[in-house]
Amino acid sequence: MAIRRALVLLKRSALDVYTNVYRDPQIMSLIQTSHQVIGNLANRHNTHIETVKFCEDVLRRKPLEWKTVVGDELEAPISDVDLVITIGGDGTLLRASHYVDSSAPIFGVNSDPTRITEIKENLESFDASRSTGYMCAATAESFEQVLDEILEGRRKPVQLSRLSTCIDGVHSHAHALNDVLLAHSCPAAVTHCSFRIIREDSYDSDFPLVHSRSSGLRVCTAAGSTAAMRSAGGCPMPILSRDLQYMVREPILLHDHSKVMHGWIRTNEVMHIVWGCTEGFIYIDGSHVYLPLKYGCTVQISSKSPPLQVYLHSSCLQHDTD
Repeated sequence: MAIRRALVLLKRSALDVYTNVYRDPQIMSLIQTSHQVIGNLANRHNTHIETVKFCEDVLRRKPLEWKTVVGDELEAPISDVDLVITIGGDGTLLRASHYVDSSAPIFGVNSDPTRITEIKENLESFDASRSTGYMCAATAESFEQVLDEILEGRRKPVQLSRLSTCIDGVHSHAHALNDVLLAHSCPAAVTHCSFRIIREDSYDSDFPLVHSRSSGLRVCTAAGSTAAMRSAGGCPMPILSRDLQYMVREPILLHDHSKVMHGWIRTNEVMHIVWGCTEGFIYIDGSHVYLPLKYGCTVQISSKSPPLQVYLHSSCLQHDTD
């Protein structure tokens, strides 16, 4: 299918958010004193803006109709486009994924890649990390080359599994590309829930009903297995895998269920959860999208969401071909 129309989704830089959206007084104070952290934020902001301008200049030379939208201004599903280009990092791509079905592929551009030398130089001063861009197929330097490959049909998108959540029989419209976290609304409080994994074709299960007390329950897709799940001790998965991985965070083990605190939800299985706290949330792909949980509500998690088409960097596919 020929690509004729595109939506370009832009990240709002951290400096822009702090100064123009939140108008954070602490940030304003640091700006007045020319604090080095502000210098870093300003540099990151300028790098991002330069990348956006560069990509727009490239797009003007291509046989393509396109328009730009700032990510936090998205309110309705993305439609009537053949391609979604995100300029920012993985967070921008994740935000776009919540508004895209399986028809339009996403092409992510990392606008401000992390610089290892910069991190080392500032280890004793502040965190100089920038954007990881794990799911981004290009940076400013490679944008035009990758775009040409896409427009000419020489580069194909892959289908990434997404995670479906259903609360008390109501399906969430936001399909998680990375992960979901079920946790008490207070980070210091204990999360109570019971869960079991059941095959879709049968209500019988060899999996025990697990009553857990912990700091939360996380479930991730293959794409999300290298993010928070890996940091918590989980296993990186081949990115094209359709299975899900789950982990009970910091469990209080009062029974003989230690072996099922971490495991897998196969493509023909569903995780059934009964929430045991008076309050809590299910966070979808981070902190921006979340849904309330009340005592006794039921949650079903599976990999039955429509897959997402994404153009990936070749390094993301190495584990699938090794």
